[in-house]
Amino acid sequence: METIDLTCEKREVRPKGLVNRLRREGRVPGILYGNSTSATPVALTAMELNARVSTAARQRLIRLKSPSAELDGKHVILKQVQRTPVKGSILHVDFLEVDLSRTLRINVPLKFTGRPAGAIDGGILQPLEREVLVECLPLEIPESVEVDVSPLGVHDVMHVSALKFAGNVRPIFDADYPVVTVLPPTVAEAPAAAAEAAPGEAAPAEGAGGAAPAQPASAEGAGGQAGGGQSGTAKRA
Repeated sequence: METIDLTCEKREVRPKGLVNRLRREGRVPGILYGNSTSATPVALTAMELNARVSTAARQRLIRLKSPSAELDGKHVILKQVQRTPVKGSILHVDFLEVDLSRTLRINVPLKFTGRPAGAIDGGILQPLEREVLVECLPLEIPESVEVDVSPLGVHDVMHVSALKFAGNVRPIFDADYPVVTVLPPTVAEAPAAAAEAAPGEAAPAEGAGGAAPAQPASAEGAGGQAGGGQSGTAKRA
C-alpha cells in the first residue's frame, strides 16, 4: 500500500477561540487517537492536507512528520473528515494510529470491472455494496477490491465469498451477503397502455354521437304536444 507523508504539529486547545484562529491562518485542527495513548490534538496545513488526502484515497497509510518527537514517524489512517456544507473545505480531521506489526479491520471500497453477460439481454448492473470489511496488516491495506462482474447474467448475484483478496487480506462477514447483481431490463408499459386506452375512449364518443339525433325527435314530440294544447284552446275559444 502506498504511504504518504503529512506534516503536523501538536496544538493547544485553549483558549476556546484558538481553533477559529487556526483556520484563519490556513491550518486545520485534528485529533490523533492511539490504541495505547490518549488523544492528541494536532494541527495541519490546509493546503498540504487537501493535496495529500483525497476522498478516493482515504484508506492510504499516512506517516506523520512533526517537530514533536511524540508525533514524528507515527503511522496513521484517516478515520473521519468534517467539511463545510457548501464549499467542502476541511474543518476537522480524525486520525487513528496503527501498529505496523498488528492486523486491523478496515472498510475498503469495491471496484466493479468488466461488462456483465446479462447486459447483452438488456440487464442493468446493480451494486448492492460499495465497501467490504477486511482484516490485514496496515502495509497490506488495498486501495480497492476488484469485482469482475463479467460472468453475471440477468438475476445472477455475486456474494462476498466469491470475491478474490490479495495476499493476507481476509474479508470479515457474519453472513454471505450479496454485493452485486444484474437486474432485468425495464419494460416501458406506459405507451402500450395509452394505445390500448385510445379505442376505448373513442367508443363512448360514437355512442354519444348516436344519441344526439334522438334529441330532435323529442323536440318534435314536444312540438306536437304544444300544438295539441293550442288547438284545444282554440276549440274552447
